[in-house]
Amino acid sequence: MTARILVVDDHIANVKLLEARLGAEYFEVLTALNGADALTFAETGQCDLVISDVMMPGMDGYELCRLLKAGASTAHLPVVLVTALDQPADRVRGLDAGADDFLTKPIDETALFARVRSLLRLKAVTDELRARLVTSRGLGTADPFAQAARDDGKGGRILLVDDRAPALERLRQTLAPHHVVSVERDPQKAVFTAAQTDYDMVIASLDFKDADGLRLFSQVRSLERTRQLALLAIAEPHDRARILRALDLGVNDYLMRPIDRNELLARVRTQLRRKRYSDRLRDTLQTSLELSVRDPLTGLSNRRYFDAHAATLLTEAVRQRRPLSLMMLDLDRFKSINDTYGHQGGDAVLSEFAQRIASAIRGEHLIARLGGEEFAVLMQDTAIDAVERAAERIRQLVAAVPMQLPQAGRAAPVTVSIGIAELIPSETLEGLIARADAALYAAKSTGRNRVVRAADSRVDTPATARQIA
Repeated sequence: MTARILVVDDHIANVKLLEARLGAEYFEVLTALNGADALTFAETGQCDLVISDVMMPGMDGYELCRLLKAGASTAHLPVVLVTALDQPADRVRGLDAGADDFLTKPIDETALFARVRSLLRLKAVTDELRARLVTSRGLGTADPFAQAARDDGKGGRILLVDDRAPALERLRQTLAPHHVVSVERDPQKAVFTAAQTDYDMVIASLDFKDADGLRLFSQVRSLERTRQLALLAIAEPHDRARILRALDLGVNDYLMRPIDRNELLARVRTQLRRKRYSDRLRDTLQTSLELSVRDPLTGLSNRRYFDAHAATLLTEAVRQRRPLSLMMLDLDRFKSINDTYGHQGGDAVLSEFAQRIASAIRGEHLIARLGGEEFAVLMQDTAIDAVERAAERIRQLVAAVPMQLPQAGRAAPVTVSIGIAELIPSETLEGLIARADAALYAAKSTGRNRVVRAADSRVDTPATARQIA
């Protein structure tokens, strides 16, 4: 895995040393001698991860980290702080500033590379979500990056796993005032518990008496239901090799015993913020996808989705030699409705019309608003005679009861014209649509408020118009 790493330190010798170590591992290295230059690199998207010294004149590493984590365009950047200070209070200060890790000099190269690769893997997932969400700002959603960056990391749902009761209780007492905490002593049961309950995070020991903590973390990462959970490992000081292996397996962070309570709270808060950041991006992506394929007024599929899905359904119908029929619907004299009752009245009619279509059509069929007052229904495994009966049901539903206009405090009589066509051998989707359109035009031109069936012939053959009694 290669990436662009920004090294920030006011001592050139330290910069050159880290640059050489990272370069030997095939990372691209950028350097900055102060926090202001580092911010510029980060805000212009020139780096994937920041490694910063803490003690620098002017803007120190803590302040740089706070500014990066507060910015909507940089909050997702992993930040590793490096210092000669090795007390828990120093680490907590760095974590409170938003740092993803805190390394003490002299730097252990193996631990550094394991941590860097772990953070870069997580960032790669976030970057993919961010790239997909760039267009969401133009779809009416709030800025997902700014929203996600504001989370305070409190109120997490956490599962604690340890087979030593005293250690488990100490963890619970520390976390319970700030989070919703559950405990489990059996690591195998913990995997099932995590999969069955909506947790944000699992904190588990690496050192079980009769089980392998690495296997627990591996299983949690492998299950679809728990794959996105934040994972924090509790390790003994001699467990260095297993800690590195845990990072390779996808564990987000670790703590050494004896555990400092403030550092525990800070690391949990950091991981919860990062998880919720990704969760919000995923939620916004889902909303954006729905907006891109749904008509906001009627809740039906829109033209974009209809075109894509109709092509798939046609391919399947041809392959399986099953019938496929199309219904094109257009409200009669809709302009006069808008002119008489205003656009709010017109919107109310369109919304009610969509509901009446849906009430007359089985759920497996594709119903879409193509634009304006034009709608389409693509019916799978349905021959033309059955489509004709369904179209007539819709026509009667619309004509029988006037549409309610809540804003105007009255109802408006509305009718619909419908053209229908069944797929014929070797026909394209465009051909099927054109024949149904021709039938719809025939319904309009021969009196409206009627269903017309297209002739079983090519697109340029006129539709056969007949009124359904």
